Parts: sequence; structure tokens; C-alpha cells
Amino acid sequence: VQLQASGGGLVQAGGSLRLSCAASGRTFSIYNMGWFRQAPGKEREFAAAISRSGGVTSYADSVKGRFTISRDNAKNTVYLQMTGLKPEDTAVYYCAAGRILDGSGRYSVKDAYIYWGQGTLVTVSS
Repeated sequence: VQLQASGGGLVQAGGSLRLSCAASGRTFSIYNMGWFRQAPGKEREFAAAISRSGGVTSYADSVKGRFTISRDNAKNTVYLQMTGLKPEDTAVYYCAAGRILDGSGRYSVKDAYIYWGQGTLVTVSS
């Protein structure tokens, strides 16, 4: 599976962006999908994840209530709608795909994901 993230850019604090991640291949629906982010000088951290069907989502506390993850299996695409953006949301955002057992509590674990996109930069100005 190859993943291509897009939609990053420069936005003012309080603004919104929608990230997209397009996957190649016809097996997209068998993968759980996640968004992670990495700020300069920091470790890559979990932001959001979604189950294969889209029925279960998980969010980091730092983005809960502001970010929404969704997927369209017909288009092989996962989205991250970001609202109420803050300067601390500035980071390179990566999408990832993995085969994760639902209910395992591993949606937020980097090592649970097999495939990673190249990242898209989000910069939030104050």
C-alpha cells in the first residue's frame, strides 16, 4: 500500500484545514488508518485513528473535539478535518495504515502501523 498525504498549508490560529490521504491498491478497506504528527524537535505522536469500516474512531486528548477523522473506502481515502487550529498543532502530519485488532487499544501505537505516507506540513500562525 502506498499512501499520499496532502492538504497541509499555512493557516491562522482558529482556522481550519482538511488533510487527505489517498491509498493505492484495492485493499484499502482492510486497514485501520491513523494520523500522526511530528513537531520540530519532538517525537512523532498519535493524533487520530479510524477502524476499517469507519465505525470506530479514536483521538488524542490534545485534538479531541477539534479534529475529525473519516474515510471513504470507495475512494481509498482517509481525511482529517481540523478546526480550531492552534500554534501547537504545527507539525508534519503523516497518515498510516495497519492491521489492528479492534478493541486491542493499539490504535495510538506507532508500531501497529505498517505503511506510512510522506507527510504534509501544517503551520499554524498566532
